[in-house]
This record gives sequence, C-alpha cells and structure tokens, in this order.
Amino acid sequence: CVKLMMPNNKEMPRFSARWIAVVVLIFVVSGVFFFCEYLIYFPTILKCAWPKISHVRGGEGIDGRPMDSTLRAMVLSDTHLLGAVGGHWFDKLRREWQMERAFQTALWLLRPEIVFILGDIFDEGKWSSQKDWEDDVRRFHRMFRHTTDTELVVLVGNHDIGFHYEMDWFKLQRFEKVFNATSTRIVTKKGVNFLLVNSVALHGDGCPICQSVERELIKLSRDLNCSLQQRSLVPLTGCSAPQHYPLYRVSDAGCTGQDAAPPEERHLLFREKYDVLSKEASQRLLQWFKPRLILSGHTHSGCEVLHDNKYPEISVPSFNWRNRNNPSFILASFSAGSYALSKCFLPEESTVIAVYCSAGACLLFLFLAHCLWMKGLLQCFSLCLLGKHKSL
Repeated sequence: CVKLMMPNNKEMPRFSARWIAVVVLIFVVSGVFFFCEYLIYFPTILKCAWPKISHVRGGEGIDGRPMDSTLRAMVLSDTHLLGAVGGHWFDKLRREWQMERAFQTALWLLRPEIVFILGDIFDEGKWSSQKDWEDDVRRFHRMFRHTTDTELVVLVGNHDIGFHYEMDWFKLQRFEKVFNATSTRIVTKKGVNFLLVNSVALHGDGCPICQSVERELIKLSRDLNCSLQQRSLVPLTGCSAPQHYPLYRVSDAGCTGQDAAPPEERHLLFREKYDVLSKEASQRLLQWFKPRLILSGHTHSGCEVLHDNKYPEISVPSFNWRNRNNPSFILASFSAGSYALSKCFLPEESTVIAVYCSAGACLLFLFLAHCLWMKGLLQCFSLCLLGKHKSL
C-alpha cells in the first residue's frame, strides 16, 4: 500500500510547473501590453527635441545671447475622433487611446507653451446630433486635457462643421462656443503673432459665412499694415498662419519624406475648394498678410511648399493611426523675428502590431514546449507506475 501511494506524492512537481507556467504567462502578457500601450511612447518622443533658432535667422539678442522670449509651440492636425455613426467601439477605443497617450506623453516630456490643433477634430461633427456632439466633446476634453501652463488653440475643419456646401451658422457657432474660437482672430503670445482663420469659409462665392470671414480678414489686414505698426503697442509683423486647408498647389508630387503621401497618390491632382484652397483665396491671403509661415492640415500627409518663392507652407500629417501608420507632429520654436521647426514621429502602428504578434508567437512556442514537457513527464510517471506494479 505504501508503494502504491508513492506516485501520488510525486505529482507535486507537475502541479508546481503548471503554476509557474501560469505566472510566466501573466507576466509576459502584462509586460507586452504595458510596453505597447504605455511605455513605447516615452522612448519614441524622447528622441524629439525643441529646435534652436539660429543666429542667422535672428534668434539671438543684440548682445549675442539667446533670446528669453522664445515660444515653444506644438502643432498637430486631423485627430478625427470617431462618432456614433461610422465608429466601431473597438476602433474608437484603440485610436483614442493612442492619441491620448501620445499627447499626454508629449506634454509631460516636452512641455509646450501653446498647442495648435489644425482642424478636423471630429470625424462626424458635420452631421452629428446634439447628444452625439456632446459625447464627442467630452471625449476630446478627456484625451487632450492639459494644465494651465499650456494654451490649447483649436481651429475648425471641414469634418467639424461640414464642407463649404454643408456648413451653417448653427454648426459653426456650436464649434466656436465649445472651443472659445472665432472664424478670424489674431493670437499673440510672447510677442509672436498667429493669424487664425476659418479656411473652410474661404471660397469667395458670396455665401453669408464666407462674406463675414472675408470682411474680418480685410479688417485684420489693415491692422497689420505697416503704416499702423508705429501706433500699435504690439507690432503685428511677421505673423504665422495656422489653418486647416492648405493653400493652392497642384498635387503632392513635389513632397518628400517618410510622412509624405504614398508614391501612388502624390501625382493625383488636388481639387480646388475641396482638397486645397482656390488660387484666388490663396493669393488673397498671401497678399493681405504676407505670412512668414503657413501651417496646414487636411491632406493627412506631410509636405513642404514654397509659395511665390518666399512664403513657406508646412502640411502637418494626421495625428491618428486610423489615417496613417506613422503619425507625427511639429515642434516649433518662435521668436518675434524668426522661427525653427522640427518633426516628432509617434510609434508606428505596424511596430506595435509586430510586437504583439512576436509575443504571441513566443507564447505559443512556450505553450507547446510546456505541453511536450508535461507529456514527457506524464509518460515518465506512467513508466514508473507500470514498473512498480510489475515489481509488486
């Protein structure tokens, strides 16, 4: 009887090995999940740095020391928060978590003084009901929460109020009330001026909203006139122009870089008043304001364009994994007389998926190895039992 009881006592190692396997599994799964959903944003954004304004571009004071009034601005675009109609719950959860973690990590590591979001905040703002709109706004404020040390400036895009033929006063005023914005205004911070304009209304076809925006632009252009600068407490020269729509260009054929449009899309012709502003509207903006820099979104891809050989425009890619595999944002250092830009890339979605797949493959291998080991162990116990029965 004592000999027959022995095999049962030897089953203890099998029980311990099973629990060790469970602990290892939990540890690996939680570690991979923590890395992919939280930790990965830190080493990626730590690679980014604020650009320094060079001496050549007027970034230093008269005595040669760096200017203390340098403004650190972070620029992103096209967040496209999914709505109640076209957004699957998992897709919303996945994309919004990515943007929230990227934004909050960037704020914590880089500490910008002002953040611009260049329109298309929501994906379905142009047709969402009041209830759905309030839900979208609540999620936006949760994702892009910030301290009082950082000013958040939100511009309107076509997905927020509709394309030109879809927008109306109700949707425009609903957006402006939430984000404390107007269709045209000047924001001045540390002596640096930014011209903010509702570019969706710059079609010049006489629509009521378009007429209102154009009247305000004409008034602002007069305020920016050189003859009035002598009497202005804050000189309004050299403004930068963040907006949603790009100025007119034929296509993205001349765009390069890892965040440019795919090669098969770069030669597609842009449609005026849909993909880009019209030629007339673009020329009016350049003639009225002569901006030293234009920052635009809408195309979801990066591009650098020089208009009339003297007005640079930077197209900012989408911040959302849903629109591109490698989202990015702009880091800009501004002074009253100069600026410098650098680009900060976020983790690629394909990299995160590859890490998950690799971890899954490793776990499957370990599981099979564990099963084979357990099978061998059971065979060993069986042989021992058989031998003891024979001896008995």
